[in-house]
Amino acid sequence: MANIITRRSILGAGAGVAALAAGGGAYAQSRVQVASGVSAPNLSIESGATLRMLRPVRFVAPDEEVFRANCARFTQQTGVQVRVDFVGWEDINQQTAVTANTGAGPDIIVGFGDAPHIYVDKLVEVSDIAEYIGRKYGGWMFVGNKLGKRHGTNNWIGLPFGGTAGPLVWRKSAVNAVGYQTPPSDLPGFLEMCKKLRQANKPAGFALGNAVGDGNGFANWLMWSHGASITDESGAVSVNSPQTLAALNYLKELYPTFVDGGTISWGDISNNQAYAANTLFVTSNGVSLYFALKNDPATRAIADDTEHSVMPLGVANSWPSAPLTLNAMVFKHSRFPNAAKALLMFLMEQPQYEPWLDANLGYWAHPVNAYKDAAVWTSDPKIAIFRDSMNNQFWNGYKGPITVASGQANAEYVLVQMFAAVASGQSTPDAAMREADRRARRIFRR
Repeated sequence: MANIITRRSILGAGAGVAALAAGGGAYAQSRVQVASGVSAPNLSIESGATLRMLRPVRFVAPDEEVFRANCARFTQQTGVQVRVDFVGWEDINQQTAVTANTGAGPDIIVGFGDAPHIYVDKLVEVSDIAEYIGRKYGGWMFVGNKLGKRHGTNNWIGLPFGGTAGPLVWRKSAVNAVGYQTPPSDLPGFLEMCKKLRQANKPAGFALGNAVGDGNGFANWLMWSHGASITDESGAVSVNSPQTLAALNYLKELYPTFVDGGTISWGDISNNQAYAANTLFVTSNGVSLYFALKNDPATRAIADDTEHSVMPLGVANSWPSAPLTLNAMVFKHSRFPNAAKALLMFLMEQPQYEPWLDANLGYWAHPVNAYKDAAVWTSDPKIAIFRDSMNNQFWNGYKGPITVASGQANAEYVLVQMFAAVASGQSTPDAAMREADRRARRIFRR
């Protein structure tokens, strides 16, 4: 779907953008602390500039509505027309590849996490606006730094907008009924709880299909909570390890506790549907599931009975989850790179960003520290867990650098399919591990 935002007032297409940095006054009473005296980059918007942006479709409706309004506000203040196209999550990677490979299309794509690292040679560096945002808004959080900067440098190739993590989502009544106040935080205890839930006909279930968010998220959690990783710190493939074997053997015990019919074919929406239908009682998901339940009178009781907590850590020192992150890129083929950077900077400024963050109800979590005090994080105690998602110390391709290969391994579901092969009984843990290792070595060529 496309939206053409037309200007209602014009400041002049050649106007400098520093004056926009302060934005409007709609959030004058905000608790967000903004550093004073930080000068915005002196960007001069190109004469006659128009922009086209591509980004993933919203998961909660206000995401699109406020985003459109913010772009319209930029048009008001600069005269730059902005067209925003919202596309499906499964389509954004393909369209990013087409844009990068043809050198034509949108000026800006708000893609997912590692996309700037895959297409780095096609992108305009955005260090000037990223460093400005960092200085003004309390510094970038871990995932923002990791995904924004080119590996091993301080050069920003992407501008992370926010991320969504998938904590444990569970029915309090079910967990309490089998003898627990909260789900155990250790792996053996979690397995034992899932066995009891299965016996009580209140099963758990996690996606093992080719699901962009949920499938990769569950596979990564299994790996990282056991100390396993697809690559080591140098980027060498490290799938074939005792830690991976331990993760596979753990799943072999865990999978029989899952909901009837299994989860081998589950996509990103499958667990939402099962949870809302009272056939699933423990899963992993973003905040969208909770709010969908809460806002529907037919499922409000399920929302009232729903809690969130961190997935069991296992041997990890922090929540073993890589937030699915929106990451904005400006392409070299754009005729208006200054206008593109000005728009991104404008959207990250507090008068625009905080209303957008609040409107998302916790689905997207901020990438810079200042927004920890945004109103959304105290609006409902059940979503407070999402506030620090962008400080998780994990990323797709962990422990190695983010590269074209790490993005490809994720896109080809190497780890998901390894675990699914064991869960389905098609492969032994050892055989599945060796096959995943072979596939990873083909991708990483090391």
